[in-house]
Amino acid sequence: MATVAMTGETFQSTIEKEGIVFVDFWASWCGPCRAFGPIFEKASEKHPGVTWAKVDTEAEQGLAGALQIRAIPTLMVFRDGILLLAESGMLPAAALDELVAKATSLDMSEVRRELAAVKAADGSPDAG
Repeated sequence: MATVAMTGETFQSTIEKEGIVFVDFWASWCGPCRAFGPIFEKASEKHPGVTWAKVDTEAEQGLAGALQIRAIPTLMVFRDGILLLAESGMLPAAALDELVAKATSLDMSEVRRELAAVKAADGSPDAG
């Protein structure tokens, strides 16, 4: 599967769908972003069951700001609408493979229980 361009309009619906979504926040002027791009693209071909999306932070400044992207490239990994990872900097191909394996093997029922417990402990109104 090739990467898809993600915008502020498509972000929420993409990350909330069932499955794993990798999002690369990048800009054309960023050298590390240009170096990471082909690695990200190859990973998308190697792992077709994952959604691989790219956000151009220059074109989508509102989205990047809302997500507090402070450095690029930044990688976010979601599964079933839950943020699993947000990390700045380039990653090698092997690290992307490892992240796919870890995200795939997670017991999402357990993740949801843990999140609910944290929200309840914090007194969040949406706990449970």
